[in-house]
Order: sequence, then C-alpha cells, then structure tokens
Amino acid sequence: MAEETLGAEFPEPPGLARCAALMQRFAARLGSQGRRVVLVTSGGTKVPLEARTVRFLDNFSSGRRGAVSAESFLSAGYGVLFLHRARSAFPFAHRFPPQTWLAALRPVKGEAEVPSSRLLLEAEATSLPGFAAALRSYQKAADAGNFLSVEFATLTDYLHLLQAAAQALRPLGSCAMFYLAAAVSDFYVPASEMPEHKIHSSGGPLQITMKLVPKMLSPLVKDWAPKAFVISFKLETDPTVVIDHARKALETYRHQVVVANILESRRSYVVIVTKDSETQLSLSDEEMGKGMEIEEKIVSNLQSRHIAFINEEN
Repeated sequence: MAEETLGAEFPEPPGLARCAALMQRFAARLGSQGRRVVLVTSGGTKVPLEARTVRFLDNFSSGRRGAVSAESFLSAGYGVLFLHRARSAFPFAHRFPPQTWLAALRPVKGEAEVPSSRLLLEAEATSLPGFAAALRSYQKAADAGNFLSVEFATLTDYLHLLQAAAQALRPLGSCAMFYLAAAVSDFYVPASEMPEHKIHSSGGPLQITMKLVPKMLSPLVKDWAPKAFVISFKLETDPTVVIDHARKALETYRHQVVVANILESRRSYVVIVTKDSETQLSLSDEEMGKGMEIEEKIVSNLQSRHIAFINEEN
C-alpha cells in the first residue's frame, strides 16, 4: 500500500509525528549499539462507527500474549518497542490489576513528615507476590533505555504507527524483528462514509457496510522493512484449517514465520510454521503448575531462528 493511500483511507492521527520521532531515536540508539530490536504489537484495534465516536467494533484481545512476550524478549537481551492498545495488558504489570494493589498498598507510617511532593507506600510481600521483582525488572529495562511503549486505540492509529515503526527499524536490517501479535480488525468503515454524530436507534435496525482492511504484511515485507525478520500470528477456531491458513499466509506475504494457534488452547499450545518446517510447542501440566507461560517457549524458539537469519543475511 502506498503512503498516500494509507493517508486517504485512514486520516493521520494526532501525535503521529511525535511518536514517530520517539521510535526513530529509540531504534537509532540501539542500532548504533549493535542490538537486536523487536517490535511487539499487542492488543486489539477499535473500529469507530461514527466520526465523533460513541459506538465501535472491537475484539476479545486483552494483549496478554504481547505483554508476556515483551518481558521474554527483554530477558533475552532485545530492545523492545511495544506498540500496544491503550489500557491493554502491559509488561510486568498485567499480573497485578488495580484492585490487587489498591487493596495491598498502604501509606508509610509517618508519611506526614515526608515532603508533599513525595508519596511513600508499603505492602506486605505476601499480599503482592512477585510485585517487587516485576517492578525491578521494568525499571531496569526502562532505565537502560531498552524498552519503549507506544499506545494506539483505533485501527487508524495502529496502521499509521506500524508504518512509522517499520520506517524507524528499517535501518537495522536483519537485526530488526517484527512480532505482530496484535489482533487487527479485518473490517472497517472509511472515514468518508462515517456519520458525524451518534447513530440513533430511532432510525430503525442498523445496517453497516464495511470494507476489508488492507493487509499491512505486504508493504511491510516488500517496502517498509524488507530485510527484517517478520513473524505473524494465525488464530483459528477450527484446528483442521489453521496450518493450511498459516502456510497460505507464508506463501502470500513471503515473511519468515507464522505462529499458528487455536482459540481454546492458545495459552498452552502453538505451532511455529516456516516455509519448510512445523514445530509444535506446548506446556506440560508441571510447567503450567510452576507458572510458566507458552510465550517463553515461543520467544526462545524465535530468538534462535532470528540469530540464524542474521547470520545467513550477513
């Protein structure tokens, strides 16, 4: 898709230039250090039905896979550009929903003597197990400059930010990885066809005609970052078609990997599909009992493939 087509179909969102500059600086700095950098896309895309949005279409994605994967990539030494849906699961924080820490945290005794510009809180370690370790891990990555998060909300936001991220990572060549775990809508209402104001039920039953969202994999692989290592995801509800659909995607877009998974078993079983291989990854009952996540195995597998890919390219 040409840039002008993206602009015409999907108007540029506010703040795009600022986000693009942040991503460019992040990628350039880590690239100058010879670091591998991964773009992790995460969460679902909102599709507005009105220009001044009251109603919209959405999907079930919580962003959990992207958040856990980002943690694993950081542990593996990658710089992580985390492009995520606003208020979706966030690395290191998703295990601690607000109701958990609101109930556990307490002001430190003697807080009245602390300057008003500071807030001191404490909690029993048993009331927030793992919280201190998660906080330290996040702060370590943030302080080292190895992690940058950028938010999107709508489909339009996502498409523009994906293109900007690809342009930022393009100079890194094969050291850039695209881990496209976001659940992107397949359908949308063009801006030119949206009603300006809220759709009223007094008009009777609602009929909506939606267009197919252009597939971003094609320009990403061919034009935006042609030397990068690209992974897409294929989620299905029918296990008899998922591998065939994954292979069709590889043939169509010519990228490197599809992670195929079934809705009901996506937390414990996936298949890594490449042009000439299928690798099943699963969690045993013992591993799940220990709190292991399937994303740890996915990232470990992909890291090895990425290193081999870099060596082949160089």
